[in-house]
Amino acid sequence: MSKNDFVMGPSRGAQSWNCIYDVVVVGAGAGGLPAAIAARDQGASVLVVEQNFDIGGRAILSGGALYLGGGNAHQKAEGIEDSPDRIYADWTRASHPLGRYNDRELVRTYADACVGTFDFLTANGVKWRPIPEPTRLETVAGRLGTVEWPNPFEVVIPGMQGSGLMRPLENAARSKGVEILLQHRMRSIVREGQFDGAVLGISALAVDRHFQSMFHTLNIRARKAVIIATGGHSANVNFRRMFDPRLTEEYQVNGDNWSPKNADGEIAAMTIGAALWGGALQTNEADGQLSKGRIGCRTNYHLAPVPPQSPHFFREKASGLQVSDYQNVILVKENGKRFYDETADVRDYEYFAAAMDWTGDPRKMNGGGPIWAIFDSDAVEREGWTVVPPHVDPNGYFFSAGTLEELAAAIDNRHQWRPMPGEALRETVARYNGFVDAGVDRDFNKPAPRYKIEKGPFYAAWSTPVVHDVYAGLRTNSSSQVMDLWGDVIPGLYAAGESQGGIGQHGIARAVVFGIIAGRHSAARSTAVGL
Repeated sequence: MSKNDFVMGPSRGAQSWNCIYDVVVVGAGAGGLPAAIAARDQGASVLVVEQNFDIGGRAILSGGALYLGGGNAHQKAEGIEDSPDRIYADWTRASHPLGRYNDRELVRTYADACVGTFDFLTANGVKWRPIPEPTRLETVAGRLGTVEWPNPFEVVIPGMQGSGLMRPLENAARSKGVEILLQHRMRSIVREGQFDGAVLGISALAVDRHFQSMFHTLNIRARKAVIIATGGHSANVNFRRMFDPRLTEEYQVNGDNWSPKNADGEIAAMTIGAALWGGALQTNEADGQLSKGRIGCRTNYHLAPVPPQSPHFFREKASGLQVSDYQNVILVKENGKRFYDETADVRDYEYFAAAMDWTGDPRKMNGGGPIWAIFDSDAVEREGWTVVPPHVDPNGYFFSAGTLEELAAAIDNRHQWRPMPGEALRETVARYNGFVDAGVDRDFNKPAPRYKIEKGPFYAAWSTPVVHDVYAGLRTNSSSQVMDLWGDVIPGLYAAGESQGGIGQHGIARAVVFGIIAGRHSAARSTAVGL
């Protein structure tokens, strides 16, 4: 879709409606479906508009982990003492690298709502499993996981338990009378005036399974409210670079092929005056924005691969290779040179800083450029990899050749803005092989380099960091109502999930909590004017 597809909606006087509902929810993920159910439980007629051919958003691809402590029934059964006050203290403490930037009003609301949210999900069919508590960031033992959905034909990625959250919610929503409109992408929000008056509805475009517009437009009236749950902005390069200019187009987005985080909700809301919130959360680099993951595929997140039998595989195109030992590869930039210790942990943010640092040709000033894992046939054997499709994607993300110079010349990716210098790659490998002989990496202190890269064929696999969570988004109050640039509520507009800013929490609990709040509050509104 081009920029011209997304313009401010027609004025109230010129608008005609194809259908009318009390509440229109945009997005069928971890924020949208709970919002729809909560609004329907209050008696509202509800339509969910989703751009994908299936529900779930990025949550259905996830591990299904939620921070929902506060003294819920599961905690009590396990003998764990917890309270909303402990949650609040945990997510606002100065030592918490994300919590210190959180909006205290939103955290207080989240903390007080956790137990009720656990009960809501349980009542709507979600089943639970305990999972280890990550003490790196959180101090309260309130982390739970969902149980993977039992029907394998409705699981997008086997082994990822997010299906155990989203499929029960889908069933609950449909059984209660929520209508779900798939393959429609919101084009604009219609408001009485551009910067004043109530929100009246949305305009949406029909799209195919590749998210391309089919230029069939629906104007959908919302008598009470529109709830934005479109999943954030990380796939919109221009939008995300407002927070970090280094995040240029080479950084792919986790889950984007399934649920594009294209800033539709934020842009549409900003067009009618909405403010953004939580910018410091997006740029602090403390957790989740970037990830070092699988290699040889485009969206190389480090969790479970997408297998060929997945309904998502036609977009993903490869499962990728999991590196079990980074002693088996070196990582080079587009110039064929190493830049950091390859064994760096997935949470080593100095690694990401080095990855995004540009030190080469001055014509390329922002973004670090592509990063390639370089290895040989001995490494393939040690790792037990299969280096052909569907495990790797030879269409720009995986290459092989008989010599290092030929390998450099073979690399052809749209983000590789110049050919990799073959001589530079050969020199890099030769220097690294010398470090293996010496047992010391004199450039980047990789611990006792073990394996030379010397036996052809040689391989180059895409290993550029992938963008993950979104923590900055639309400003809301504690009722999930979107606020404008002047600090006032935009009547009839709500936001939840990664489209909402102000809470830096990795995972899907915040989306569910504020989705429920948005659904309940919106359903209780008086019918908006302007029919």
